[in-house]
Amino acid sequence: MENNDEVPPLEEAAGSNPPEPVDQTLAVLAEEKAVADDTQTLLLDAILSFDRMVCFAQAARAEVIDRLRQWTDATAEAGLPLTARGRRDTEWSPQKAAHEGLVAELAALLKLPSGVARNLMFESDLLQHRLPATRDALRRGDISYRHAQTIIENAVSLPPEAWKAFEDEALRNSETLTVPQLRKKAVKVREFTHPESIAVRHQKALADRNFWVSPGRDGMGYLEMTLSNEDAAAIADRVESLAKNLKVHDETRTLAQLRTDAATDLLLKGVTETGLGAGVRANVFVTVPVLTLLGQSEEPGTLEGFGPIDAETARRLAGTATSFTRILVHPETGAVLSFGRTKYKVPDDLKNWLRLRDGTCRAVGCNRRAAACDIDHTIAWEHGGETVFSNLSSLCRPSHRVKHETGWSVVQGEDGTLNWTSPAGRHYVTHPETRIRPTIPLMEPTLTTKPRACADPWSIPATEINDSPFELY
Repeated sequence: MENNDEVPPLEEAAGSNPPEPVDQTLAVLAEEKAVADDTQTLLLDAILSFDRMVCFAQAARAEVIDRLRQWTDATAEAGLPLTARGRRDTEWSPQKAAHEGLVAELAALLKLPSGVARNLMFESDLLQHRLPATRDALRRGDISYRHAQTIIENAVSLPPEAWKAFEDEALRNSETLTVPQLRKKAVKVREFTHPESIAVRHQKALADRNFWVSPGRDGMGYLEMTLSNEDAAAIADRVESLAKNLKVHDETRTLAQLRTDAATDLLLKGVTETGLGAGVRANVFVTVPVLTLLGQSEEPGTLEGFGPIDAETARRLAGTATSFTRILVHPETGAVLSFGRTKYKVPDDLKNWLRLRDGTCRAVGCNRRAAACDIDHTIAWEHGGETVFSNLSSLCRPSHRVKHETGWSVVQGEDGTLNWTSPAGRHYVTHPETRIRPTIPLMEPTLTTKPRACADPWSIPATEINDSPFELY
């Protein structure tokens, strides 16, 4: 590894004592600069010094992560067990199992989502082996880790032979640029260093179009899309036109509010001239405290995957909205009183119960919605595990594979708590999102008549649930 004379090698840094406490560091700086009476200068210099320490530490972390990755790969290639808990009955290759196990290990260790941990490993590899000038600039504190990520994000879309020219030009005077300024510059540099035409690159980028939703604060959420510029511009123009048409003289909503309302109406209710989209409905769980439903409490309800909603919204969804499955909970214990079911097959009830209990994927650090997860037997079926609530949990497909293909193991407690052990022997705990007990029947009840709808929200049949995306293993 290349080292600048100004930057101590990693071994020296790792073997030294941790940075001195803030007060001691400030005192040292004051003595060296002999400006103890100039408080502002002293504090600004201290901030800059600590910021450079952070940059050096991040560069050192990247090197250590890459060393760990190389050691893991070498161990797997040699056919050696990674730990005493290593598995040999995996469907993955030793290299694949080792890599995925390390991603999960790093994610749990640093409290990161698995995708972020995977990116951190990828970035560490590139900084050590493909972008050495960026690594050295980070170690010196000339740029921050976010600057380095900006260079990486643009470099990875270039063919390998163009990386050095791009890096050299992007880093020129980068120590004076903010991250947005560097991003703007990097995009321009990428354009004239990329050997492919923009038309070819656009077709490749179009294949990565995507759509996702994430929860926000105070009952709000975010909806995002990646799509072609022309489609994005057309959508924005249509929403803008609708919003302006709604802005009549007695309209109290702002233009921003009207844009949001217009886009929401188009997605939820709007159809094309040919009727495309008609009849398509969502299916979302809404949990409502029973006293809230009766109007005797203002305790918030919970919208699956998003969190608290105000009491009035919870009452409205529980009483009238056909796209939501109503779930009533006890005001003191939080136990489920009613699941609002119209389908009585045992697998569907059990899947829905687990979806409600877990809320998200139960792997360490994963936040993927349970509705998009597999159902995993904590004790594998082939090892005597039963298909009962106390032996099942929601795991997203990547986490499900990691559990079965690497050295990770898990034990489930009676309350649904999962106790995970990593291949390195570290222990982690994940908890269910909702406090419920398995009050649903595990046998299909005998009914001679179908439930009838009435005005009482307690007896309004919820919309029939489609086949769950869970898969039983």
